[in-house]
Amino acid sequence: MDDDLCGKYGRGKWIKANMDAAKWTFSRPNNTRLNRRTKHGDRLSMLTDDILLSILGRVDTATATRTSLLSKRWRDLPWLLPVLNLRVWDFLPHPCPEPIAAHHVDQAMSRLTKATRSFLADPNSKSTVIKRLSLQIYVTGDYAREIGPLARDAIDCGVVKKLCLAIVDEKDPRDCEHEFMLQQALAVAGFFTAYPCVFQCLTKLRLYNVRFAEWDMQHLLFYSCKQLEQLFLFHCDVGDSSVWQINAPDSKLRILEVHMSCLKRIEVLCLPKLKHLYWDEWYCFEAPLRFGSVPSLKGLCLICCATIDHQEFCLSQVLHGTRNIHTLTLDFQGERLWIQPEGKQLCPAFRRLRKLSICGIFVDFDLLWTINLLEAAPSIEIFSVRIWDHACQDDEQLRTTTGYEAQRTKPSWSMAKFTSSETWQLRELELVGFRPLEQQISFVSELQT
Repeated sequence: MDDDLCGKYGRGKWIKANMDAAKWTFSRPNNTRLNRRTKHGDRLSMLTDDILLSILGRVDTATATRTSLLSKRWRDLPWLLPVLNLRVWDFLPHPCPEPIAAHHVDQAMSRLTKATRSFLADPNSKSTVIKRLSLQIYVTGDYAREIGPLARDAIDCGVVKKLCLAIVDEKDPRDCEHEFMLQQALAVAGFFTAYPCVFQCLTKLRLYNVRFAEWDMQHLLFYSCKQLEQLFLFHCDVGDSSVWQINAPDSKLRILEVHMSCLKRIEVLCLPKLKHLYWDEWYCFEAPLRFGSVPSLKGLCLICCATIDHQEFCLSQVLHGTRNIHTLTLDFQGERLWIQPEGKQLCPAFRRLRKLSICGIFVDFDLLWTINLLEAAPSIEIFSVRIWDHACQDDEQLRTTTGYEAQRTKPSWSMAKFTSSETWQLRELELVGFRPLEQQISFVSELQT
């Protein structure tokens, strides 16, 4: 997870304390010469430019811009930042109300537009190259039509080298109807169509509540965005219970994150540079993944809070086609297991596994079944087990009405004939949430034999 998920809370409170009386302003000073000597300046202002820019790079853009009001020494520094983060969440009220009102969104986009204009309005006169521009927007009103040309001109002039784009939406996935998600897709596609130069430097893309049912998702995300390295999709799909096939042999995509998707399955037929895949919550009830050619895949994380309708699937079948996985995380969120009992079948996929994390195991469950996974991966060096013990989620009536079983199904895995731990390379065992219960003590004792 990165700053886009928590950026609206901001950072750098220590610097904000000195600017309580400052007003919002984004007018760039006319004088571009830095006042390098301050007779009565504070010690912070006496630091060199590179150190001050490093400090400003650690706070949100709104705060960094306000520092220009502190003194002549500071007034030009925000416009020299090599990494520029223009995020609409930084302009929302603090603390941010839930849900976010429409007028707050409009106000934040208005301020973001002014900030963008201040930084990018005249790219030809800018002496500093922006190595990376992170732009986060809502596609609401006419603001995107104002920000788009500013970004386009900065890219065309060579001022912006890399672009990280997030088109966000605050609507709860449960409230997103089919027509709304199609409208989001239309707005996203319209933005890219209006400013095609974005494709040439787009390295990171985040989309929310988008349904590409009427758009070629493969063409937009992989053929057009040739420099794309990271893709984050929150509640995005190509239609309910649809299959998304990815066949992009020329893609540079390294990281793929999928959250709360209604996709039936993702079939990664060919993504040669993909290193990490993260899927948090799938709503269809069968195996969510299928791999083809993924020679670089090192990390896989699967998280799902299974309901009574979710089917168990063979992890070995999901991992078929992978040979180089280094880190594997399975998180059951305190519910029943959604993988079928397996052991030696996992050996081909586990042969290079170094770190295995089994998370969200309900506190009353036996832990000995996890040794079946260890048996299939003698090269594991770090084994992490996290126990789930949240009493607030154990209300039987609530669990029944929300689609979960009143009683969780305990694992029915039979223990394979256990070989000595002397054959393992295991050097670190992490047991989080340990309690002196019989099943947990038995598990630790078994590993020590």
